[in-house]
Amino acid sequence: MLPARGGAIIQANMPDKESLQACYMPFVSGGGLFVPSQQSVKFGQELLVIASLPEQSSKFPVTGKVIWISPKQNNLKPQGFAIQLSGEKGFAFRNEVERLLAGSLNSEKPTFTM
Repeated sequence: MLPARGGAIIQANMPDKESLQACYMPFVSGGGLFVPSQQSVKFGQELLVIASLPEQSSKFPVTGKVIWISPKQNNLKPQGFAIQLSGEKGFAFRNEVERLLAGSLNSEKPTFTM
């Protein structure tokens, strides 16, 4: 796993299912995760993100490449970036997210990306 540029480890905390649904990107191959952050990143950059999920005490260290950047907050969409999940831990994280969001993955609720 590679840390973010400058050695930073980026935290992504999803305190509830609503925020998780706003950040999860099921339409991305392998799953994607939007991370509200002011961290400066570049497209294609490989990052390590430590993600927490609602109703769980454990954290998931996931890696992925940057596929989306929101450079500024826009209306209800925060500044941040999204990664395409990769590796076994990304696969496990995606499965856990989809278990938590079962029945609401195709919701019409707005997300932080599209």
